[in-house]
Amino acid sequence: MLRDWPIAANRDAFANARPFRHVIIDNFLSEEFCAALLREFPAFDQKQALNEMGLPGAKAVVEKLPQIGPAYRQFDTLIQSPEFLAKIEAITGIPRLLYDPHYFGGGTHENRHGQDLDIHVDFNYHPKTHTHRRLNLIIFLNPRWEAAWGGCLELRRDPWGAPEDDEVVSVVPLLNRCVIFETTETSWHGFRRVQVPDETLSRRSLAIYYYTAERPAAETAPAHSTVYVPWRMPAHLRAGHTLTEADVDALDEQFSRRNELLRFLYEREKEFTEVRESLLNSHSYRLSRALLAPAIWVKRWMNGSAKGNRTPI
Repeated sequence: MLRDWPIAANRDAFANARPFRHVIIDNFLSEEFCAALLREFPAFDQKQALNEMGLPGAKAVVEKLPQIGPAYRQFDTLIQSPEFLAKIEAITGIPRLLYDPHYFGGGTHENRHGQDLDIHVDFNYHPKTHTHRRLNLIIFLNPRWEAAWGGCLELRRDPWGAPEDDEVVSVVPLLNRCVIFETTETSWHGFRRVQVPDETLSRRSLAIYYYTAERPAAETAPAHSTVYVPWRMPAHLRAGHTLTEADVDALDEQFSRRNELLRFLYEREKEFTEVRESLLNSHSYRLSRALLAPAIWVKRWMNGSAKGNRTPI
């Protein structure tokens, strides 16, 4: 099912890649097996096309790969096999990788005309196993694709700053091309709007995520969900440009999506506030504060003494 791609060369490419560690491997699978996956790729299902806010979109996700068909059952067996994991560990230098039988957030991804993916860093802990997310492995399944159609995977160093100061790698999503990249707090990635000349075309891929039970302390952060940075205005919108109908539609959609994101964050903030208020008003919290009050007073008194602020006796 796999091509015999070189481990050493890919290991060096991964270690030295910018803007963060990644490697691109063409002809990742055997030609026959890749063709089988393409034939069995699931049809677009609107029920599978809800985004993080629960709103319908043009991206369909099927997480349960083994249920799609025989080729996907073979693929599922492959990516959890000790031999395959050993290859990926040798390339990335990340030991004891864990396969995710839940395919949480992964599986088949199909993005239709008009869909894009804001630059983001991924959630950092598996929601069920609480293991550390370490690697994304993406295999593209598009027999035809041109960079002008959008949908190219962009790896970015810093989406917050000025565009001219950013560092970007763009990957055209061609058939049987695999991208493996490390998942960190700075592994920013996404893709621009898909604009295919024939709307029977779509951007298809397989997304696999690997985890580890532990992670170096310097790379560990508090648990968070996926963090998005919305795209900036298109580069052609400058002073003096006359807006077309397509420009207005694109801007309207961009502002709507920003509003959706703000609403999502607002609702989450309300949930956090409710939890916080419930804890602060609980009997157990008030009791713990009363029991800890002497220790807190002593600590503050000692800190004042260390700074020379203790009142003389």
